Parts: sequence; C-alpha cells; structure tokens
Amino acid sequence: MNDLALLLTPEGRALLDEVRDTEPAQELAVATRLRRDHPAELVSAALGQARLRQRAVAKFGAEDAGRMFFTPNGVEQSTRTSVATYRARRLKELGVTCVADLCCGIGGDAVALARAGIRVLAVDRDPLTAAVARANAEALGLAGLIEVREADVTEVDTAGYDAVFVDPARRGGRGRVFDPEAYSPPLSWAVETAARAPHAALKIAPGIPHEVVPAAAEAEWISDGGDVKEAVLWFGTGAPGAVRATLLPGPRTLLGRGLPDPAVRPVGRYLYEPDGAVIRAHLVAEVAEEVGGGLLDATIAYVTADEPRPTPYATAYEITDRMPFNVKKLKALLREREVGTLTVKKRGSAVEPEELRRKVRPQGPNAATVFLTRVAGAPTMLIGAPVRAGDRASAPG
Repeated sequence: MNDLALLLTPEGRALLDEVRDTEPAQELAVATRLRRDHPAELVSAALGQARLRQRAVAKFGAEDAGRMFFTPNGVEQSTRTSVATYRARRLKELGVTCVADLCCGIGGDAVALARAGIRVLAVDRDPLTAAVARANAEALGLAGLIEVREADVTEVDTAGYDAVFVDPARRGGRGRVFDPEAYSPPLSWAVETAARAPHAALKIAPGIPHEVVPAAAEAEWISDGGDVKEAVLWFGTGAPGAVRATLLPGPRTLLGRGLPDPAVRPVGRYLYEPDGAVIRAHLVAEVAEEVGGGLLDATIAYVTADEPRPTPYATAYEITDRMPFNVKKLKALLREREVGTLTVKKRGSAVEPEELRRKVRPQGPNAATVFLTRVAGAPTMLIGAPVRAGDRASAPG
C-alpha cells in the first residue's frame, strides 16, 4: 500500500489531523510518541504529508492546503491558486463550459476550473499523481465536476471539449528545461493540440523566446505580487499575435501596442522599475510612454522621467544622487545620510547585492535604495527611495 492509500484510510485521516501543526523541531518526539499506537509507515507518511501541506500554504492558502494531498514535485510545480483562478476566469469569459486539463499534476488548475463552474477532464500519466489529483477533487468537494484519468495525454481524444489546457513538464533529470521542444510533451505537440480546439491555454516558462511564440497565439505574461509566475499562450481569444502583461492581484493588464524601443535620455528625477511581467512581455516602451520617460541605457529595462506619474505597471523611485560606481564613495554617502536599511537593486551589473551591503556596512535609522546599473553604457550608482502615495502632490510639476 502506498503512502497516499494509507493516508486515505480513517486512521490515516485522523493521524493527519493530529500532526497538522507539527513543527520541524518537534517531529522526532511526535513520531516516537505516535509509533506506540500506529504503524511506523503511517506515522512517517502523515508527518511527510504535514510538511508538504505547510509548504503548500503559500500557493494554495491555509484552508485548501490543510485538506489537499501533495507530492514533493506537486508542491513545487503546481500553479499558485491566484494565477490558476485568473486563467479559469478568462476561459469562463470565453464561454468555455468543459476543459481537457492535460498534464494535470496534483489538480491545482483543475480545482480552479471547477470552482469557476467548468467541467474538467484531468489527465496525467503518472499513477500516483493522478491518484493525488483524484483525492484532491474529493477533498475539496469537486469530484462531481472533475474526472481524473490516468493516461498518456498524447492519446486522449479532446474533440468533445470547448477548450484544452496544457501544462507540460518543464523539468527533467538534470533540472529545469529551457528548450520548449524538450518539454514533456513538446511545445509543438501542445500547439497542434490547441489548434484543433475552439479555445486553448498553454502554460509555458516565462523565459520563452518571443520568436518561438506561434503567430496564431496571444501571449500573456503573468506576475503575482511582483514575482513573474508564468507565460500563457492563448488560442481562440480573437487576438492572434497580441501581447499582454497581467499583474495580480487585480488583475491589471497592459496590452502591447507595438511601440518602438524608447529613446535613451539623461537621468531624470524619477526612476521607474517595470514589473517583471512587463519586462518579459517586452512592454517597457508602453510603460515609458505612460510615464513620459525614456531609458537609462539601451540595454537596461529601467525607465527615467522628470515627473512622478502613478502607474500600476512599474514602481517609482525618487533619485537623490547619481555617481560612477565607487564603493568607497557610496559608503561615505550612506554614513553621512545615516542609512542603516539599504535595498540594493541591480540590472546590468555583475556586483552581488549582498556583497555590496557587506562592504558598505550600512548603519543608522534611515533607509535608501541603490541601483547598480549602466547609464549610457557607464557603470553607475543611483541612490533614492520609493515614491509614496502622498508624495506626488509635493513634487514639482
């Protein structure tokens, strides 16, 4: 009997409830105590599952994570609930009522789709993964909307479904896979499958080269809380060739308008750091136009401007100092300003933030942000602070 089967028994479920809040430092003592009354294999399985559930809270929230079942790979590779919910909502808005979820993993995306009122066929070829997906559908009360099938996705007939969702494996025996044709299944197969469906969404790595995006697809890059999570190739949205960056929570979506690269201009009073999804989507020009700015350097995705213009697609900083890269001068400036909290950001610099912090040894009650970057090709340090919500009224106009 495998670990999942043990945990699905009444004894296993009761034990899971008992070890739910076990801290890592307590595990040995808890295991020793529980093995007096329960099989050692079951105790180990319950404690292991409790650890996975604790890790899964960041993606699924405490309520769902506390009821679901996980594998180590499932926790690592599953979609964050906020992102899965956003995608499910887009499919629902397209009129989708049933989806073939291919490479479903532990069922996180299937759960989001079902909660949007969409019927789901969830397919995975790994027996344990499929069993975990089935257990999760039941645990969350969604078994009536989610059918889990253990099968090779390339052999599944999707003709009867309004849409297909494909989340190919992007990890191999040596770690993360960057070549889309090395995905399992390959991106080319997923694109062919998408072309046969009325609608489709293909989850891909956010670092995918733009030149391999099919002309028939709408490409979307998604971030959550400022962290880029994934890219999605959409088919059947009526917007082939479109590019968008979507920021969660929100959602806030920036649509590409095919603007040329912004001009390089002198450093202004304000620096804008575009969201990672905006950068991945190659939409820095749209942000630059929105804030009336240009680039610090032709190869760096920092926008500079003379005025603070609020935008959800970039974080604004007021720049107080600019100097060539020089650790001693930076250290002296920070000491003079009594800066003890130093945020180090870099683009186009080989210097590691922790290394710089160690060298300047910031001390004092004040805070500052230093940008290690290039300005018109020259290594430069820009010092400033984030623009707060109420700062705009006092800024020069």
